[in-house]
Amino acid sequence: MRYQVLRFGLASLYIAVSACGGEPGDKESDRRDAPPDTPDPGEATFAPDEPTELWFVEFEGAPAARGGSRAMGLLDVDREIFRRAAAERGLRYRQRLSFGTLWNGISLRVARDGAASLADMPGVKAVYPVLPIELEFTRAAAALEPDLAVASAMSGADVVRQQLGVTGEDIRVGVIDSGVDYHHPDLGGCFGPGCRVAFGYDFVGDDFVSGDASAQPVPDSDPDDCLGHGTHVAGIIGANGIVQGVAPDVTFGAYRVFGCRGGSRADLLLKAMERAADDGMHVVNISIGTPFQWPSYPTATAANELVARGVVVVASIGNSGERGLWAAGAPGVGDAVIGTASVDNSRVTRPSFIITPGDAAIGYTRAVGSPPAPPSGSAPAARTGAPTSARDACAALPARSLAGAIALIRRGGCPFHVKAAHAQAAGAVGVVLYNDRAGTMDPSVVGGDPITIPVVGISQADGERIHARLDAGPVTLRWTDRAVAAESRTAGLVSDFSSHGPSAALTFKPDIAAPGGAIYSTIPLELGGYDTYNGTSMAAPHVAGSVALLLGARPELSAPRVRDVLQNSAVPAPWSGDPRSGVLEGTHRQGAGVIRVDRSIRATTVITPGKLSLGESEAGPVARTLTLENASGSDVTYDLSHAPAACATGDHWAPQSAATGAAQVELSAPSVTVPARGSATVSVTVRASDALADGGLFGGYLVFTPRGSAADGVLRVPYAGFKGDYQSVPVLAPSGPGAPWLGKLSGTRMVRQPGGATYTLESGDLPYVMVHLDHGAERLILDVVEAATARPWGRALTLSRVGQSASVTAAARYGWKGRTIRDGAPTLVPDGAYRIELRVLRALGDPDNPAHWETWTSPVVTLDRP
Repeated sequence: MRYQVLRFGLASLYIAVSACGGEPGDKESDRRDAPPDTPDPGEATFAPDEPTELWFVEFEGAPAARGGSRAMGLLDVDREIFRRAAAERGLRYRQRLSFGTLWNGISLRVARDGAASLADMPGVKAVYPVLPIELEFTRAAAALEPDLAVASAMSGADVVRQQLGVTGEDIRVGVIDSGVDYHHPDLGGCFGPGCRVAFGYDFVGDDFVSGDASAQPVPDSDPDDCLGHGTHVAGIIGANGIVQGVAPDVTFGAYRVFGCRGGSRADLLLKAMERAADDGMHVVNISIGTPFQWPSYPTATAANELVARGVVVVASIGNSGERGLWAAGAPGVGDAVIGTASVDNSRVTRPSFIITPGDAAIGYTRAVGSPPAPPSGSAPAARTGAPTSARDACAALPARSLAGAIALIRRGGCPFHVKAAHAQAAGAVGVVLYNDRAGTMDPSVVGGDPITIPVVGISQADGERIHARLDAGPVTLRWTDRAVAAESRTAGLVSDFSSHGPSAALTFKPDIAAPGGAIYSTIPLELGGYDTYNGTSMAAPHVAGSVALLLGARPELSAPRVRDVLQNSAVPAPWSGDPRSGVLEGTHRQGAGVIRVDRSIRATTVITPGKLSLGESEAGPVARTLTLENASGSDVTYDLSHAPAACATGDHWAPQSAATGAAQVELSAPSVTVPARGSATVSVTVRASDALADGGLFGGYLVFTPRGSAADGVLRVPYAGFKGDYQSVPVLAPSGPGAPWLGKLSGTRMVRQPGGATYTLESGDLPYVMVHLDHGAERLILDVVEAATARPWGRALTLSRVGQSASVTAAARYGWKGRTIRDGAPTLVPDGAYRIELRVLRALGDPDNPAHWETWTSPVVTLDRP
């Protein structure tokens, strides 16, 4: 395989419908009864420059996991009905993949002008775009000695292995990712029966690129990894060597959905889920996904079905923390999926250099965009300013003033790249950047001309220490291959990059948190064997490995019950706004808290449901009933209390976290006694606070403290809710580009047409509606009406549960090629003057309530075909 180092952390979604090639998939449709001389639309061909789109088409029938029967041919009937209807309507498409086990439908490539008619085909339940999945590699400071053990201590996995002797033996864990380097000795060194990596499949091949119109998957049976992401994930779950994973004796299934250059598609992910189910996995880890998705997206619903079949599904919740609320991704938003947030590791290990005299070792962070520092070699240190310099090295330095030296430069006044470029031009052979404030930093020298010398970042204290040494005389800096350990200043806090919940359907997400910041694990041998990465991609496998330990210790637990048990025993992280205040981080950020699998294994009581999604508070207080089940041989009495968590207010793209505005909670009793091998119930009523602004998110924890037991017997149930009327949240709020607006392509540039425009409908000359969704839409509709009379000419597009735009400036484009569905039939709209009416139904809105709809009408669109 070819190997290429990429930057990634968790899959990130680019919400734009893009052209993509027509990759062949497996075909379940029976075409023997096709009418004579009628070309099968499922085998349509497209010109190289013809605009096409990729779509999921979900059929009405249930998948096999919920009673659909392949033996009875019901799933094939769905496809045959669709195929015949497509032929009758002249819809040209090429089928990519067919699904029936976990989700009933197909993915297909269709000409852009035909996409509008998909939702109106007989037997079609819904259509969804086949979204791209890209890996954005976030590499932490390179670590040279294992710190995964520290993260295992945070989750309690070390206690389970060392004191309980549970290691994950006989548990199968599927890894749907970029593959696994099964040659790695820490992962068993081989592939196939009797190996640690015993199952697997490559769904794409080395050369697959999701956005390349000419690329086609070339599946094979070898799931080797050429990116590193999947191998890193597998190592966290169960490496057993230099690195020891959470459950070092699990058996792996490796399901590769990325080529060597990165990029995948959601339909490939769904296909891999079906293969994992067929291979008998007990747990499936999915550290990839697409942000801002509804729980109804196909990968999320398929994951739900996987859980219904007895497989625990763990998925990363996403790395879109900087994009604000509602960013949780699919499949992590699935109702039965364990969507995982990230907390920072409690210890980080950093590569180091040594300064002499004194032989003091100083840990550093390699700057993004810089070549790595060598493992050996030395040079004199030279400073370019003083510890008080406000613009150190922001101006050009004298020629050759740093020849052969390693420059010591203070942060501030200009970008890191400028400082490094000036030092490089002055002859420096390396740069040490030090902070201008307390703590460490993670510099980047990306931008402008490449930096070709090593650039590293150190703390303010270490920088000032080198200055002091220079005051006393010459200092030599020697690069080493040694690592130094340091406590993380954000240890145990929710990682900045971790996506915020809840889902657009107001379901409670994320579900739980685990270490994901600065995690050292395996990578392919060809890429170095070990490295440290950041991401919820790294948090999810901590949970997946913990699930393997839990199932090993408590095999009686059902897949749906596993999440309840883990959530009950989780320990909430402190509020990042002020970790010493005693306030807990919001549940929309951490879910139930940080996983403690040792407590989950020892717990004899389980509380269901394990979380409470309270929805919107417009109707007043929300009442729920909790059931406690005691599996022990003794009665247990719990004292009940409430622990509020931080709230979220303000602009959802940049929410403010506040310790005020906590909900009021009323419990039916101050305590509850659960009889031995019996159950009891508790009622709770939650009222949103008047002090919290409408549109804010509130949350907290219902706490059950056992009398006469250790603190690790405390159980919790988290809750989350929305203050006010959820249908007051606008969807068509003005965006950076001012969408919605009517557009026209000029070359590759979309040009706004505020006064209307004329379109030929040829060679890409189509009317485009540019749409920014400031929140998830329950429904999105494009209707066409005559400009002069408003006479309806049919529906150009209908989409259900459309995800929020990827950023405040992002917009999707919807093109119209002059066809609609009118009175249930495909209609060619004649030349003339029209307007396009965009209508969106707000999230969870009532389609019969006009107040829940937003509308926009385009300028005049004139069709003038040649």
